[in-house]
Amino acid sequence: MRVRSSILIAGGLLACAILGYAAGAKNYQVTGPITDISADTITVTKGSEAFQINLPKGTKGAESLKKGDKVTVYYAMTATSVESKTAPAKAEPKTAPTKKKKGA
Repeated sequence: MRVRSSILIAGGLLACAILGYAAGAKNYQVTGPITDISADTITVTKGSEAFQINLPKGTKGAESLKKGDKVTVYYAMTATSVESKTAPAKAEPKTAPTKKKKGA
C-alpha cells in the first residue's frame, strides 16, 4: 500500500512539473561558434544562419566568452511589446443603379 501511494504521489508531482514547464514560453537552443560578442549581445552562427541573441546582465556562463568559442545558447522568445493595427473595414460593393422602365 505504501509503495502504491508513493508511486501515485510521484506521478502527480511529475504531471505538475510537466504542466508547469509547458505553460511558459517555448525554449530553444543554438550551437555554433561565436562570430560576434558585445556587452549585451552574442551572435552564434549555425550553418549559414546567424543568431543574434540578447545577453542580459547576469546571464549564467557569459562572463568569459570570446569570439571563436563554440557554445550552446539556450534562449526563449518573449515579446517586449505588441502593436496592434486594426484591419480596414471592407468596403461594401457598389451596386449599379436600377433603371426604371418607361410606361410601366
